[in-house]
Amino acid sequence: MAIVSLTSTSVAVNPLKQSQTLGAALAFLGFKGIIPLLHGSQGCAALTKVILARHLRSSIPLSTTAMTEVATVLGGEENVEAAILSLVEKSQPEIIGLCTTGLMETRGDDMGRFVKEIRHRHPELDYLPIVLVSTPDFKGALQDGFAAVVESIVKTIPQKAEKQNICSKQITILASSAFTPGDVQEIKEIITDFGLNPIILPDLGASLSSHLENSHSSISTTGTTLEQLRVISNSVCTLALGESMRGAAQILGKKFSTPYEIFRELTGLKATDKFLQTLAHISGKAIPEKYRQQRYQLQNVMVDTHPYFGCKRVSLALEPDLLWSTICFLQSMGMQVHCCITTTRSPILEELPITSVTIGDLEDLEQLASGSDLLITNSHGDALAQRLSIPFYRLGIPIFDCLGHGQFPRVGYRGTIQLLFDISNLLFQQEMKG
Repeated sequence: MAIVSLTSTSVAVNPLKQSQTLGAALAFLGFKGIIPLLHGSQGCAALTKVILARHLRSSIPLSTTAMTEVATVLGGEENVEAAILSLVEKSQPEIIGLCTTGLMETRGDDMGRFVKEIRHRHPELDYLPIVLVSTPDFKGALQDGFAAVVESIVKTIPQKAEKQNICSKQITILASSAFTPGDVQEIKEIITDFGLNPIILPDLGASLSSHLENSHSSISTTGTTLEQLRVISNSVCTLALGESMRGAAQILGKKFSTPYEIFRELTGLKATDKFLQTLAHISGKAIPEKYRQQRYQLQNVMVDTHPYFGCKRVSLALEPDLLWSTICFLQSMGMQVHCCITTTRSPILEELPITSVTIGDLEDLEQLASGSDLLITNSHGDALAQRLSIPFYRLGIPIFDCLGHGQFPRVGYRGTIQLLFDISNLLFQQEMKG
């Protein structure tokens, strides 16, 4: 059991966490035909867009209500209405993801009333789902905003037919912010190999993977479709990947009586074994031979790389879901957690198999990480890793100083092999320098 503590400083000296608004915008991009609409100033939207564009190295469809000082004082309903009508006319989205920013949350705009009255004045918008999410950036972190979008989506869009037709091959996958586009693609491939049809929320693997388009689009062109969202009630079960997806899984369970199971990690031998056994039970099929071969390969790699992991000290600064998964994997390889920093409160923090975890920033990480053999955090940790002369592995959001990081899976047997080689090579190179 871990002791959870808050940083002793009153300000973030070297920020680690990203805002809820950023997490919400990222989650919305996993749905086809959607455009995220940020209710706030142009600066809020510009910052979010820059961070996502640098991290994903892709064009980001994003809009804003462009609140000015005068509009903020008088109220933002007219700006919200004008923005929605403009998007419908110019972009023709299938869904609008409306999320708030710190400016409007501080003012206290009644967004639910705004949307209700806009629909009353414009009945032609009845066909258009408007998914409203409260994402103040003065509390919570990226993971919270991401989870809030998934919860709002499953509350707003799925509709239960009068006579539910359960499909024994269809399952719903709720993937948290801890999973990269490459992870989501690997998970989808594993599930389809069992003859199952996954509906992934959000499907970042489809929408944010590297691909070329014939023309620019102001809305997302791939991802989870509105038609798929409409038939979620027919899924035989829900698999929630990451503790932050528990709330959305519970909503589906209450609305449609859909059973669910939580997988806090999918990296490592034991975690992947459990996931494949669950899929075999759901599908009624044996585990495909390719995964038996991959498991054997992973065991060989674990033996080969274990000398570089055993008794090494690691310091981490990650979002809670990703922190849990990474710590469990590294400890299974014999590493010791030297210090641990995270961004926001989560029920899994106290369950971490370490002595303590601090909710803080990268300044806390730099003060505590001295003496570590490995540092793991996002790209903003590069400078402090150089100052401490510690090997640095990039993980989390944002990663902007290397290519293709989000395209390689780190889940399943194959992804675990990739992760083992990546980290062991870092440690091996450090030994060679020493």
